[in-house]
Amino acid sequence: MPGWLEAGAWGLLGGAALVVGAAIAWFVRVPSKVVAAVMAFGAGVLISALAFDLAEEAADTGGLLATTTAFLAGALLYLAANVVLARRGARHRKRSGDQQPSESEQGGSGAAIAVGALLDGIPESVVLGIGLLGGSGVSVAVVAAVVISNVPEGLSSVAGMKQAGRSARYVFGVWSAIALVSAAAAALGHLALGDASPQVVAAITALAAGAILTMVADTMIPEAFERTQVYTGLITTLGFLVAFTVGRLGG
Repeated sequence: MPGWLEAGAWGLLGGAALVVGAAIAWFVRVPSKVVAAVMAFGAGVLISALAFDLAEEAADTGGLLATTTAFLAGALLYLAANVVLARRGARHRKRSGDQQPSESEQGGSGAAIAVGALLDGIPESVVLGIGLLGGSGVSVAVVAAVVISNVPEGLSSVAGMKQAGRSARYVFGVWSAIALVSAAAAALGHLALGDASPQVVAAITALAAGAILTMVADTMIPEAFERTQVYTGLITTLGFLVAFTVGRLGG
């Protein structure tokens, strides 16, 4: 299988996890505390993958200064985009309660939420796509982190969309489109960087990792803490340890 096609398949897998979470939230009434607990677990999984796979690998290849600079740049880019979207109604796009505005309350919020969800998913897809460039195959820990975290992301966000009165057509249209764009982003990331130097690949990896960590802190942890309160740290730690164990066993 061509590398770009394999990368697209991994990106599609990560995006499909969002659709699975969306379907669960739409058809099954999941208690808000369960949603929040799974979100906390997913946040811990992502943090582990960022620390022990993405950031560490980028630093080993591209050097500490380049990695930290790119990591910070990714965080700032995500922050800037998120601030713009927040002003247009997408601030609480991953919240399962009644925080998301309806279209009647804030015109254009539906489009902003859709773009925000896409913003959250693209860095993960790029990481999956360029993870194959080294020739050793995609990291099991990174794939597991993306899939495990995307299910609660889709679940929580769609629970909030449903409460805001969004239609099934809007909900499943958004998440299906994001799954397809995730596949395309992973494939394009692989194609665009196929001839790039290891240092450039490391910088892009760090850039995406910085964006992902900022997303975790801005959109996942607030939802988790609101419902699970003092248990959030413990559940996040469990997610971290599961991902760390998977990475060690898989490596």
